[in-house]
Amino acid sequence: MSVQKNIELAKNYVELSNKHDLRRIETMFLGSATYHSAYFGEYKGRIAIHEMMLSFFARYPNVHWEVSNYRPIDNEGVEFDFLMTATDAAADEPVRRYGRECIYFEPDGYIRRITVHKADE
Repeated sequence: MSVQKNIELAKNYVELSNKHDLRRIETMFLGSATYHSAYFGEYKGRIAIHEMMLSFFARYPNVHWEVSNYRPIDNEGVEFDFLMTATDAAADEPVRRYGRECIYFEPDGYIRRITVHKADE
């Protein structure tokens, strides 16, 4: 798949995340996909990833990502820096987190792996 196509897929993933469209996000993942977050742990399989996202969006109901500088990772992925802002519903406190996300795609466009790093990693 082309570098530009991967970047468009990554932008679509972020856009759907900002719209909180978990149903469409779930369809982007390969059944055996993995998701590792320095903030929230590791999840294996589309179902586990979707359940984590349901819990995440319930905890941060107004979450939003500002993304800059989408960059290719060879021909298989995209990385970008982000600022996540939200309110932690459990603590009723604002949250601001900087980080870097790497999304790796299959040739058919499905997400096979996501890694989220803290800004200082």
